[in-house]
Amino acid sequence: MRVVVALGGNALVRGEPRAAEVPRAGARVAARALAAVAHRHQLVLSHGGGPQLGVLALQAAACEDVEVPPLDVLDAHSERVTGYVLEHELRNLLPPDVPVATVLTSVEVDPLDPAFAQPSRFVGPLYDAAHSRALAEQHRWVFKPDGRFLRRVVPSPEPTRILEIEPVNWLLDRGTVVIPAARRSSSGCTLERVDAVIDADLVSELIARGVDADLLVLATDVDAVYADWGLRTQRRLRRVTPTTLRSMELRPGSMGPKVEAAARFVESTGRRAAIGSVGDIAAMVAGTGGTVVVSPG
Repeated sequence: MRVVVALGGNALVRGEPRAAEVPRAGARVAARALAAVAHRHQLVLSHGGGPQLGVLALQAAACEDVEVPPLDVLDAHSERVTGYVLEHELRNLLPPDVPVATVLTSVEVDPLDPAFAQPSRFVGPLYDAAHSRALAEQHRWVFKPDGRFLRRVVPSPEPTRILEIEPVNWLLDRGTVVIPAARRSSSGCTLERVDAVIDADLVSELIARGVDADLLVLATDVDAVYADWGLRTQRRLRRVTPTTLRSMELRPGSMGPKVEAAARFVESTGRRAAIGSVGDIAAMVAGTGGTVVVSPG
């Protein structure tokens, strides 16, 4: 089977210090689960990096005499560092003749996407009103309230194409475990850089279709999707259809993107998706762990 596993950024930093840019401990835990899959299947490993990017944004903002790098440059740094750490940990567990390669990717978006008119994704540190006003004038950034303070917000457009999908397929066809750094480095139709947050789960779903995957696994820090989460009536969903998932009320920043990515993959391919914890990756590949998403009938 050709399997795409999407590692959530929060799952990678679980147990790490808040200041950790490199999720070494989380990558080591993930690598143990992933190695078992790579022994039996073709593996593509995409990853999130929101927490890591947040650390980089804080570090950049703390350097008062240094120009703040563009968001896509910060994200490219996060991609290569996280990819390197995952690659390192996997190499320690796989046979020496199994190649592992990280591919820095760019994601194309539609410059007419309505999300550009409504920036909504928080990035970077908290600011008071005076500081945010000065930054808005200097950089033309947009700020919105986040609790008692203000944070920068950027658009979150839909991903339309992975520019490096052909090299990813080329490597897969030659037995390589591929780690496309599926994050926010994005481009418009004329390959102009944009400051935007492209959802990592939706990018992973696009990669899964682009490599003709048999299975999309969305690994996070909870063991499944739950109905009535946080209530006394909460219950774990073990096998569901995209229609059932879409009928649930889920916060956009939590399980919502994973549910949408899983539903899109199943609807477009007729194949299986799964959502669950990093430790259950092998079980999700086997169809016995997490929440399994399948076509009706």
